[in-house]
Amino acid sequence: MHYTVWAAAVAGGRSPPATQPILALTVAPGTPGAASGANRLLLRPLWPGHCQTGDCGGLLACTPTASPPDTSQNSRLNQYAGQDFYDISLVDGFNIPMDFSPTSGNCHDIRCTADINGQCPAELKAPGGCNNPCTVFKTNEYCCTSGGCGPTDYSKFFKQRCPDAYSYPKDDATSTFTCPSGADYRVVFCP
Repeated sequence: MHYTVWAAAVAGGRSPPATQPILALTVAPGTPGAASGANRLLLRPLWPGHCQTGDCGGLLACTPTASPPDTSQNSRLNQYAGQDFYDISLVDGFNIPMDFSPTSGNCHDIRCTADINGQCPAELKAPGGCNNPCTVFKTNEYCCTSGGCGPTDYSKFFKQRCPDAYSYPKDDATSTFTCPSGADYRVVFCP
């Protein structure tokens, strides 16, 4: 299947369509928290400015929320104890596979390369992607909006296919990774 990937970063905006599967993002040393942003992967633009999945309301400058489903990568740089914290999240669903790898140091590579779209449960299917159950059912069981919540059969579907990725909002213990601050990172779309 052929489609165009538009990468988006918060804060920042979309890049031109990716002609290579690897995107280089330059972030100033010492950039903390939300300034490093979340890389939103946007699939199959219907015309420049609108995408089938992960659309940002037709805007080129993406806000922290894109329309699901979308695979996202989150980084918080130079945080507690001089560490970068990073993850791949399927909390908003899945649209394309991703690899996020530190290119320096001895840090954990994270990947989500399974055929989630092809195996998606019928009730979660969306054009171009696979929704997270919170998007579909909007209940505390799946959205974790109050109190504690745990994995569900749907979050386990995502976790079995992408063990390193967030599968529901309280999935921190198995889905957040660290690397000493100052590391360089590589994002690969559709590895």
